[in-house]
Amino acid sequence: MGEPARALDVMDVAPPFTTHDAAAMQIRFAGVAAPDMLRELLTGELAGRIASVSSYGAESAVLLHMVASIDKDVPVIFTNTQKMFGETLAYRDELSERLGLTDLRVFRPDPRVLGLKDATGMRWSYDPDGCCEIRKVEPLRRALAPFDAWISGRKGFQAGTRTALPRFEEDEGRLKINPLADWSKDQLDAYFAEHDLPRHPLEAQGYLSIGCAPCTSKVKPGEDPRAGRWRGWDKVECGIHVSALPGDDPVF
Repeated sequence: MGEPARALDVMDVAPPFTTHDAAAMQIRFAGVAAPDMLRELLTGELAGRIASVSSYGAESAVLLHMVASIDKDVPVIFTNTQKMFGETLAYRDELSERLGLTDLRVFRPDPRVLGLKDATGMRWSYDPDGCCEIRKVEPLRRALAPFDAWISGRKGFQAGTRTALPRFEEDEGRLKINPLADWSKDQLDAYFAEHDLPRHPLEAQGYLSIGCAPCTSKVKPGEDPRAGRWRGWDKVECGIHVSALPGDDPVF
């Protein structure tokens, strides 16, 4: 009598989330307030599968407060490009302590890559795309490796390129969530006041979107909040939030 056929191991290589999943989420949570949406996801199907990514910039406290109010153990990822303002690093520590975040994960660029591609530390001055790739995009990719989803703090009002920003996107097989996509500046300011949250110290000086020190300048009256980023360059994003179209070269 023959032996029963051995069941073969099958490896599931499908991505955790697709564009169809993101579209379904968009419909499912239409009209649901951001805090309620986050609570359902963080305590439900995405528990243990998601991280919040924060630049600890001008408005980061709002989203971090929402997350911490639900679960202080949700991992928070910060990419230290080693070109940050000292004020940002101090604000990161102050805000994390105040909110009681228990799992702040700081990722830095690979020193071997820096030695090969930015030994002088001046790549930002002649190739900002390449600088962002090695100092921010690649470290974040490593940081997100254990997760199926992540939370972004982008807002639609920040720049003309973000006006149609959805709440849910597919990003390299992960679900990317933009809870504040449709929030206005007035709503953010009201949230700061209601919860007595500290502001980034550079905001009062005219820095309305704060990234790396060499590539961040003050915003002039009437400009988009992100106009001070990479001023003088044909560049509006670091590369984390730019998806290449099929057949295109990656945009960083």
